[in-house]
Amino acid sequence: MKLLDLYINGFGKFHDLSITFHDGSNIIYGKNEAGKSTLHTFIRCMLFGLERGRGRASRNDIYSRYEPWGNKAVYGGRLRLKQGGCVYRLERNFAKDHRSFVIVDETHGRKIEPTKAFMDQLLGGLTEVMYSNTISIGQLKSATDSGMVSELKNYIANMNASGSMSLNITRATAFLKNKYREFDRQTVPEAAREFTAILSEIRSLEKEISAPEYENQLPAYQIMRLQVRTLLAEKQEDRETLLQKIAGGRQALAGGQFTDEASILSYQNETERTYREYQVAAAAGNRKSRHVWMVISLLLAVALTGFCGYVLAAGDGNPITAGLGLSLLQSLSCSVGGALLTFLLGFFLLLKGSQLKKEAAMSSKILQEIFSRHLGDSSISEAAMKAFHARMDEFVHLSRVLIRSEAALTEQEAEITTLLERENNCDNAISTQQKTQWELEKKLEHLTQLKDRAESIRRILEENNRLREEMEAIQLALDTMTGLSSSIRSSFGLYLNKAASDLITGITGGIYNSMSVDENLNLFMNTSTRLVPLEQVSSGTMDQIYLALRLAAARLVQPEDKQMPLIFDDSFVLYDDERLRTAMKWLADTYDNQIIIFTCHQREARMMTANHIPYHLISI
Repeated sequence: MKLLDLYINGFGKFHDLSITFHDGSNIIYGKNEAGKSTLHTFIRCMLFGLERGRGRASRNDIYSRYEPWGNKAVYGGRLRLKQGGCVYRLERNFAKDHRSFVIVDETHGRKIEPTKAFMDQLLGGLTEVMYSNTISIGQLKSATDSGMVSELKNYIANMNASGSMSLNITRATAFLKNKYREFDRQTVPEAAREFTAILSEIRSLEKEISAPEYENQLPAYQIMRLQVRTLLAEKQEDRETLLQKIAGGRQALAGGQFTDEASILSYQNETERTYREYQVAAAAGNRKSRHVWMVISLLLAVALTGFCGYVLAAGDGNPITAGLGLSLLQSLSCSVGGALLTFLLGFFLLLKGSQLKKEAAMSSKILQEIFSRHLGDSSISEAAMKAFHARMDEFVHLSRVLIRSEAALTEQEAEITTLLERENNCDNAISTQQKTQWELEKKLEHLTQLKDRAESIRRILEENNRLREEMEAIQLALDTMTGLSSSIRSSFGLYLNKAASDLITGITGGIYNSMSVDENLNLFMNTSTRLVPLEQVSSGTMDQIYLALRLAAARLVQPEDKQMPLIFDDSFVLYDDERLRTAMKWLADTYDNQIIIFTCHQREARMMTANHIPYHLISI
């Protein structure tokens, strides 16, 4: 794997920062507090993620320490790397409300699901702990030589524990010996008689608890109660639905001012009668003949009245009465009588027409109110009357549906009552079963105690044979654990010694040619003449050994085709110029993958320049 470049949106003090890495060696130079640790941490978080701590731990955790100084919503960035011939872009946002992780395969132009399986493949199975303990290399932090020796030994011990399972033979042996003494103390002179009494009580108790009354029917009753409750809930839900339906229907009937089918039919008949009266009155009121006769009668009455005036004015000498042979009184009587009759006829026709109009208006008002209430339109017509009949048929249908629904409601309430009784019976049966099972549990608990005691006494009675078997088993276990521990430790020592020793000669400039780790994890440096304990080497040599061990561990835990870049964080502080020159040349010759060196000094760059070692310098 090679890192290509990174871009920081926001991480600690950095915002909108871009850095490009080259193949081979990269030196990131910056003074103290320039942000080298921030960049180092950013690379690790982009590879393995960044989780926020909880509670008090979150106040000083890495998440809080590297929150952006400015806009905290842009907490993250991107890292481009090359692995297996493909270029991948890792984009992360660490902000708690906008967390995201996106992987883009730039070579094939597609997004990749950021699963753990893919990240394991991309990182060659390297975990964050392995990364921090191998390829991410710092310096030995202890200020004293003895502290550095302790730290080196702890590192070797941790590597051993991570590669195998540590077996503590002494503790296992002590445990088994304590068990032996415990068995010896359990010897009881009266064990045989007590054992016989306990066996008798066990048989009696087993016979008692095998009675049918202790058969566990609790699950069956619980299932039955659950079924009843489920059915009851369904019935109650259906009942509520039916009640709502009935209430809605009753409300609809009440809105139409109806109570039942009879009231609907009565209302419908009354409306039909009113409509017929309206038709008759409207037809009679609009009849033209009545108006004609009324006008003729009134005109005739006026004419006869005028004739009467003429007769009075002309007296007996008027030609009309004289020609008819009528006296003045007879003429007046006939004209007045005729005028009165025709006037009364016209007035009667006028009153009759007015009455018919009133009846038609009243019927119209009633019908308009009915049609407006039920049809939403007060227009009176045959179509409106048909729509009214259809509306009344709907009310009749609703009334009949309500009758059937109320009957169904009565049946449901009866079923609910039956189910409630069944539920109560199940509750009583469960309560009885629980009491019985509680009694059974007490008896079984006592039986278990008796069997445990009988087993304990049986072990006491068989003490000698059992102890011999136990001791043989102890010895076998001890031999097995010792052999297994030695095999694992020897195997690990072989790999670690070989991997580290191959690197020791180069980094120490040939002063030491290999490393040895004994069974107690004590470290020795080998020369051609003697073994030198770690405690006797200088601080600078210890730092060199530490570097060789880290590099050896990195090789052991990474596949060769997926090796990650080595990252050094002020790793050469304790090196003098000669050691640093040797280390720079050694690294360039030993590790053919990418190397990233964070440093607050310019010695590394000068040494590489002096030794014609190509490198890429990044200043921050």
